[in-house]
Amino acid sequence: MFAADALRNEVQRNGFAICEDVLPPEEMISLLGALGKIDRPGSLQRSGATFAVRNLLDASLEVRELADSEVVRKLVDAVLGPGCFAVRGILFDKIPDANWKVPWHQDVTIAIQAKVEAEGFGPWSTKADVLHVQPPAFVLEQMLSVRLHLDPCGEENGALRVIPGSHLQGRIREEEIARIREEVPERICAVSAGGALLMRPLLLHSSPPSQVPGHRRVIHIDFAAVKLPNDMRWFSEKS
Repeated sequence: MFAADALRNEVQRNGFAICEDVLPPEEMISLLGALGKIDRPGSLQRSGATFAVRNLLDASLEVRELADSEVVRKLVDAVLGPGCFAVRGILFDKIPDANWKVPWHQDVTIAIQAKVEAEGFGPWSTKADVLHVQPPAFVLEQMLSVRLHLDPCGEENGALRVIPGSHLQGRIREEEIARIREEVPERICAVSAGGALLMRPLLLHSSPPSQVPGHRRVIHIDFAAVKLPNDMRWFSEKS
């Protein structure tokens, strides 16, 4: 499926990599069934349909098991090393009633169990009753997001667009984004059902609205290879 060294080098150089054929069809069917049963705080709905679930590692045992599975661990360990661990899970879907556009940005917040003051951490916010904070760049640089696709995701239905190598520039001010986009051509991250997109949180990325009706379900799992200071704990960190 992939060579660990090649995968590590690609993510280090470009900030992302696409791995196809990660999940077999029977596992995707099982995951879709499990996701359909989630009904708890953190689920976002419109017209009775769920289009996002935060705190997914805690809402679904099946997703927690997926994060710990051999196939996912092989991908993540190749980049972060065997000491990394899952810290957050989110379900994203684009449905006709929630077909949103995501502007160019970096992922700069992490979910935390309780507020602890630490140098370089802030500002704080709350999403779905969970504390979030912006950490220093060195924390984000030791993280990796794995986006597991349960539906085909191409240019016509909201595939991520990324700026290769932008993760190497640290935290990027909003007024600098236009210049970076002019200097480096964007890439469209088309991924087949069952495939995975690996990306660094500091990679500049965006997502246009889907041009076709239907699902674009993605299980997004964040992994980290760093403990937080002052006994601060990641929201979904195991005891």
